[in-house]
Amino acid sequence: MFDLDFSAAHLLTAYGWDDGFAEDFTPCAGRGFVPGRIVRVDRGRVDVVVPEGDGVRTVLADTALVATSDPMRVPCTGDWAVIDLENGLTGDHLDGVVRALLPRRTVFLRSASSKRSEGQILAANVDHAVIAVSLADALDLGRIERFVSLAWEGGAQPLVVLTKADLAGGPDTVAHLVADAESAAPGVQVLAVSSATGDGIDVLSAVLAGGTSVLLGQSGAGKSTLANALLGDEVQLVQAIRDRDGKGRHTTTTRDLRALPGGGVLIDTPGLRGVGMWDAGSGLARTFSDVESLAEGCRFHDCAHEAEPGCAVQEAVEGGELPVRRLESYRKLLRENQRIVAKTDARLRAEIRRDWKQKQTLGRHMMERKRGPQR
Repeated sequence: MFDLDFSAAHLLTAYGWDDGFAEDFTPCAGRGFVPGRIVRVDRGRVDVVVPEGDGVRTVLADTALVATSDPMRVPCTGDWAVIDLENGLTGDHLDGVVRALLPRRTVFLRSASSKRSEGQILAANVDHAVIAVSLADALDLGRIERFVSLAWEGGAQPLVVLTKADLAGGPDTVAHLVADAESAAPGVQVLAVSSATGDGIDVLSAVLAGGTSVLLGQSGAGKSTLANALLGDEVQLVQAIRDRDGKGRHTTTTRDLRALPGGGVLIDTPGLRGVGMWDAGSGLARTFSDVESLAEGCRFHDCAHEAEPGCAVQEAVEGGELPVRRLESYRKLLRENQRIVAKTDARLRAEIRRDWKQKQTLGRHMMERKRGPQR
């Protein structure tokens, strides 16, 4: 039998539980429920770590009670949940049900890969968004800027990790690549590591200790190998990179949360082929703070930084202060973000109109019922 004493929740401290989450859970305390952190999501069911006795245990819980068509509100790895271990079990070896989700503090959110304008939450309640970028290939600064913008927008602290540093050449080459990555992510720490040699792993582990981190990157970035190095175990399958194009296969197929040996937890994610912007205006402003700062000196407040007179941004480009690539990336991500915001607004307006029409129809039916049959 599980210990349902609310005081046992402190056993979840290693998984990120704190006084803030305890306060959110307070209305549910004393009702036979326990708090738990979702460590994996799979087809309407979730693995949740909950307190039990003098330790914790992972249980399988049904999510039917919190099911929703809104992709922004579905249970996600990293969520804290209210778990009922005594009532409402539906069989199939389930241990309990998810009664509710506690409010999220941060999320890593991208545009879903669908024709509809929808967001997809990859991880919830994360402190660090670890962006893995392989040095075995040409450094893609635009991808770094994209990931960093989404991390800032979701409230997480971005951290760029350049993997496979042993394949990049000597220390001077690696130092130049680190500097290039830093230029694409002002104010963001950039670390070069090698899972093969162990270089930089201790430093990265120290940075991540005590918090919740999500590991992000495209296939072939060395995420699974890096996760194994951080976790100190071969928990993720590592497949060979194709010699032809240097691309890796998806070795991680689900988003799993695991405890780090030095403290804190790590959420590993499948390789991301595409990461679309999702209403990340403030995140873009922070990632491109250099461009935004220059723009304050433009003659016109709505300057597009193209051919307008008195454009401080263009003057910086011409003077070599701002790289052309940086400005082009800023424009590209800004346009993409504006499109998704416009599409989202249009979808919301359509949903409001549909709901309004449904209410009108319902109102007419109720009036007709009140009047009764016409003679």
